[in-house]
Amino acid sequence: MALFLVKDIIQMDKNKNLLKMIFLAMMVAIGVVISPILRVEGMCPMAHFINVTCAVFLGPWYAFICALAIGIIRMIFMGIPPLALTGAVFGAFLSGMLYRLSKGKLVCAFLGEVIGTGIIGAIVSYPVMTLLWGRTGLTWFFYVPSFKLLSRFQTALGSDIYETSDRVANNALGIAFCGFIAYLAVVVVVNNFVTQPGVVVNSIKYVVLAAFIIAAGVYWLVKRRSSIDVTNSKD
Repeated sequence: MALFLVKDIIQMDKNKNLLKMIFLAMMVAIGVVISPILRVEGMCPMAHFINVTCAVFLGPWYAFICALAIGIIRMIFMGIPPLALTGAVFGAFLSGMLYRLSKGKLVCAFLGEVIGTGIIGAIVSYPVMTLLWGRTGLTWFFYVPSFKLLSRFQTALGSDIYETSDRVANNALGIAFCGFIAYLAVVVVVNNFVTQPGVVVNSIKYVVLAAFIIAAGVYWLVKRRSSIDVTNSKD
């Protein structure tokens, strides 16, 4: 009897894993097909739907794999820049993680997608597009939807655009926010892979966050002083 029970459990686990793989494949296929809908560079609204759906039904790691697979396929066959990855994987994973930590609250899944894609992914897209893709004239907040939409609305209305009026401050904020991203990354790693974290391990996240904040402050002071010196020399 015990042997048959063990076999039934193993068979049920295999069926569950197979069902997960089928659902994951369906999400990847649907994501690739509907991704061109309403898409502009740096924004793919239909990807949010796929991210949240996969995060809720399968969890953060499957959602991450789904977003990664969709992004790679889009880059290979549709010629999409690395934004296909940076604008999806963070939101997918954070959506699933917050949904799990909140014990099944959908609002947390949506919040994770907004923060992961709209803020974290958008900020990470700046160095990726600048260093790997060779794009120029970008800032840390260039791909954040609110900043991008603001400049587009101003252009449509014929208003003055002040998008780059304080690029130094925007870049400093971007560097500081990267510290928050690193902080979250350390928290996820510690919670998932360290069974009994000690005082030193628990303090790493604060050290990382402080390092980025200090770097942002130093950047702002140096660049601000340079801009002031340039202005004075012109006068």
